[in-house]
This record gives sequence, C-alpha cells and structure tokens, in this order.
Amino acid sequence: ELSNGETVFVGDSFGGLTDEVMKMQIQKTVEEHFLKERKLKSKGIKVLSLFFIDRVANYRSFYTDGNPIKGKFAVWFEEIYKKVSLKSAFKNLIPFDAEEVHNGYFSVDKKGKWKDTKETSASLNSQDSADTFNLIMKDKEQLLSADEPLRFIFSHSALREGWDNPNVFQICTLNETKSELKKRQEIGRGLRLSVNQKGIRIQDKNINRLTVIANESYEDFAKQLQSEIEEDCGVNFKGRIKNKRKRTTVKYRKGFELDEKFKDIWDRIKYQTTYQVEYDTDELIKKSAKAVNQMPSIRKAFIKTTKTALEFDDSGIVMETKASYVTSLEGIFQIPDILFYIQERTELTRSTIFEILKKSERISDVLINPQLFLDNAVIAIREVLAELMIEGIKYEKIGSKEYEMRLFEDYEIHVNDLTFEINNEDKTIYSNLVPLDSNVEYNFAKECESRDDIEFYFKLPFWFKIKTPIGPYNPDWALIKKNENTVYFVAETKSEGQELRTSEKRKIKCGHAHFNEFENVEYKQITTVSDLD
Repeated sequence: ELSNGETVFVGDSFGGLTDEVMKMQIQKTVEEHFLKERKLKSKGIKVLSLFFIDRVANYRSFYTDGNPIKGKFAVWFEEIYKKVSLKSAFKNLIPFDAEEVHNGYFSVDKKGKWKDTKETSASLNSQDSADTFNLIMKDKEQLLSADEPLRFIFSHSALREGWDNPNVFQICTLNETKSELKKRQEIGRGLRLSVNQKGIRIQDKNINRLTVIANESYEDFAKQLQSEIEEDCGVNFKGRIKNKRKRTTVKYRKGFELDEKFKDIWDRIKYQTTYQVEYDTDELIKKSAKAVNQMPSIRKAFIKTTKTALEFDDSGIVMETKASYVTSLEGIFQIPDILFYIQERTELTRSTIFEILKKSERISDVLINPQLFLDNAVIAIREVLAELMIEGIKYEKIGSKEYEMRLFEDYEIHVNDLTFEINNEDKTIYSNLVPLDSNVEYNFAKECESRDDIEFYFKLPFWFKIKTPIGPYNPDWALIKKNENTVYFVAETKSEGQELRTSEKRKIKCGHAHFNEFENVEYKQITTVSDLD
C-alpha cells in the first residue's frame, strides 16, 4: 500500500517500457563515451565503456547450426552508435564502424557458444569464470591501444568480479532485473587511474571520473552504495550515521496460555475463516466502464534521465544534479494481448473485459501509450471489483481450523518511542514490552493497563491475519471489558477524525463481516477505550 492510497500487487508493472529504458541507457552511454573521447583523444588516453548484462542471449545468441546472431542489445547499440557518430560534434572522432567497436566477453560451453555465468560465490572459482578471466586478460594491453577498434565491452557477471581495466570511463547496467551483486563491485571496475598510450598513469582527478548509467534513481544508487561502503569498509560518515537502534526481545509471559482470561477470549476468536463474494456482472461492467472512461488522459510515453555528480567527503556521498532531460518516445509500440493482460490481473472473463473496454469508449487510447493505458485500466477495474466484492462478502469458519498457539514465540525488535513497557503483566500475554505502530495505540495500551474495567488485553500478533479480497488484514487488539456484563472485543485503533484510505475502510468492513461469525465478540473501530461503551 502506497501513501497515496494505491495498492500494488505482486507482478504489477507501472510504466513498463523496459526495452525503451534500456535503449535510452545505451544511448546515454554512447553519448557520454563520445564526449569523453573528444576530451581525451589529444591526451593519448583511450576511452572504454563497459555494459553489464544479466542474459547473454540479449547480446548474442546462436542458430541451431551454431552460427551466431545478434541479440537486441547488439542491434540497438549499432543503430545508436551510427546515429551518434554522425553528429557534427563527433564526426570522424572514432575512425571505426559500429560493427568493429563492440564485443562481448562471456563464459563458453563445450561447443564454444557463449553462456550465462551463475552469480554465486561458488561459481567465482569455477572453470566458467576462469575461462572468462583468461579470455579478457590475454589481450589487455592491446585493448588499451588507440589502434584497436574495440571500445564498448558487453559482459556478464563474471567480468564484474575478475577484470580491471584502468580506462573504463563509463559503466552501464543493462539488467532486466535488479542486480544482486553489490554496487561497490560494479563501479569498482571503473574506479582506476587511467593510462595514456605510453602506459603512464594519469593523476588528474578531473580526467579520472567514472560515469555510471544506472537503471534506478541516483538517490537509490547513492544510498545503496554508501550503505555498502559503511558495511564492508567500516567507514563512519559524520552526520550520516545514526546510532544503531537498540535491539531487544519481546517475551511472552510464562504460562500465559493457561491464563483463564486469555483462554476465554482466545477460544472465541482463534478460528480461521474463508469468504465468498457475490456481485452482479452487469453492474460490474457498467461501473468499470465508467471508471475506465474517467481515467486521467493517457499521455505519451517519455523517459526522464538525470545526470548527477557524486563525490565523497566526511559526511558521505554528496550529490549534485548537473542536468535532466525528458525524452518523448515516438513511433509504434508493440501492443500486447489486451484482454489477456487485464484478465491475468483481475481474473475476470475475457468477454466481461471486452464489454468493459467497449463501453468505456477509451480503447483507442491504447495506441498512445499501451502500458500506461493497461496499467490504469487494471487499477480502475480492480477498484470497482474490490468495492462490489466487499459489499457482498460473506465469511464462514473453516471447520475447526484455528490459529496455532505455537506461533506465539518470542521475537526480536528495534526499540523506539512506540515500544510500550508492560507494568501489569497479569493483564496481558507479554512479560516485558510490546512494539506498537502509533501514538494512538500507545495511549490505548496505557489506558488498558490502568483501567479497572479492562480485565485483559493484548496486541494481536502480526500472523493473526484475516483473508480479504484486497489482501490479508491484521486487526489491532483483543480485550475483555467488564461492567455489568463481560464483553469480548476485537478493536481497530485509529486517530479521531483520521481520514482512512479506501483500502483501510474496506479491510475494516471485512473485519466486521469476519467477526460477525463469532458468538459474543464485538468488532469496533475506536480511538480510546471509552469508545468501546
């Protein structure tokens, strides 16, 4: 759940355009390379650029007869290189054709075909990695010669671990998935003092600058890099490192499970449930079509690139934005199977989805930006579907299936201002403390502990979850309140006047429907104990 109220599900894609983003990365890398080449050529310094990829087939694959075929990265690179090299500022700067200036270094199989290298520590000592290392190292000096055409190197993970070249000035991470290898290891391939054609090390820090074209925001890149440096190198950046939060263990009171008051309420709420939903398909089509029709206008796809300088000082990594660009993506996009795409994410029938799109009168927008249209349509339909499902939801107990007592185990937490210290352990299941999520919960716990009419209370553990159509729901509290009668409550604590997100309101509705199936148990949304009256 995001702070703007949107819910993101596993497998969701917002914006997509993975290929377009990677094309832009290649373009920026080539442009940076030519700029650096223009600056350093007269100084006799050869410029190299290094691309990290996670699938060899994206650069080079093979026909069944063993002959190689260019992968999409190689095709894109050559197209981009030709365009950039024809710009007036770069014309004749590199006297080699696109086909000559790039190559890949990968592990090979027994038939001599390139293959992926596993990114595990064990594989670093494997024959695959050794083959890769030797292949690269044997031509290292030739690679630094200005007469050698090769300037752009594509490599899999093994290169990241075992190869150093002082003249790598650009590193581009063309990973279709988030790289699990560390940023420090990636950029380490380019953090070297460069050499000129005479083999002399260049000490000028204005020359020895590495440009990383990363497939993530520079804030994320810098934060991860800094945390890795702190962790692996023992660096302590002034003003950036907070004192480590104290860790402690939440302990359950010995024998709490035999406490009659605990058993009294636990035996009432411990059963798990399943739910059924009913909704009218015609109403779903009508409301979903209206929701899709009222989606924001679909804008053309664009990619924003930001160029940021990162430098180290005593406080850590300091960032300074140098430039930012927005590039509109023109041309024809590949449109996926629209009905299948939405069906996979809503579980509606293709015929229902077809009717929704037809009646929405927005289907032509898919031609402007297919991914954005589909993502927004899925969100709109899901919203309507969730509303209708929860309005008609019905819970029932799953036989005698219940939450298991063995799940009440001591666990570690970080202590903070919302860690509540238990003073009266006879009224709860904890012996020392319990972590809470808000000031409202903290004040509620203080009330429960001090009030005579609260006989027993405890924060429901994180694993006590109720299934709902929009994801699991974990209520806040279980307690026993006694006045003239004994009342057993499950409570959801929220600030007075707090505007709840739509998803929160829906889960609370599910909470009511779930606990309606339990005898003598009331479910309430409250702020203080007095709201239970």
